[in-house]
Amino acid sequence: MKKKGITDLLEVMQNLRDPNSGCEWDKYQTSKTLIPFLREETEEVVEAIKKNDPDNLKEELGDLLFQIIFHSEIAKEKKLFNFDDVVDNLSRKLIRRHPYVFEQKRKHSLKEQESMWKKIKQEEKFKK
Repeated sequence: MKKKGITDLLEVMQNLRDPNSGCEWDKYQTSKTLIPFLREETEEVVEAIKKNDPDNLKEELGDLLFQIIFHSEIAKEKKLFNFDDVVDNLSRKLIRRHPYVFEQKRKHSLKEQESMWKKIKQEEKFKK
């Protein structure tokens, strides 16, 4: 069987939320009603890491990703943003906050990167 990719997962989410044929539970959910599940899935990822259980970690990361997909689909339905916007925003943030890798391209220490990350994050917060 062919492996499923992110496009397939987005389509599954759209089907679950379809107003006519979707799952009643999934259609009922809002970002606020999903908060307990988001917390639960995050805690389960932490537990899998602590237990050093890669199979469980793989499953729990999938569940956490589902939460991100779910929230993104709800936002898309409200015409706020979509999953691609989340991915684009994250990619741009990672590039901005890693200048030693993407802009300046030089060897750097862990301490330098941590300091730069904090500095850039503060500058971004100040601009908002």
